[in-house]
Amino acid sequence: MNRVSEYREKQGLSQFALSQKIGVARQTINLIENNKYNPSLNLCISLAKVLGTDLNGLFWEEEDGK
Repeated sequence: MNRVSEYREKQGLSQFALSQKIGVARQTINLIENNKYNPSLNLCISLAKVLGTDLNGLFWEEEDGK
């Protein structure tokens, strides 16, 4: 569970635009958003920085399922 698409959409970014900002393929963003790829810690940090949040906000699943 992650909130990459939620934060990306809040920033008004397409998957392609986000991928360009962090230097990965658009398909990588799609796979991350659909929980089909576990990004490296460095990629997680880059995503959090570009999306204006921290790792907890982007990837931490709270106990109530949010």
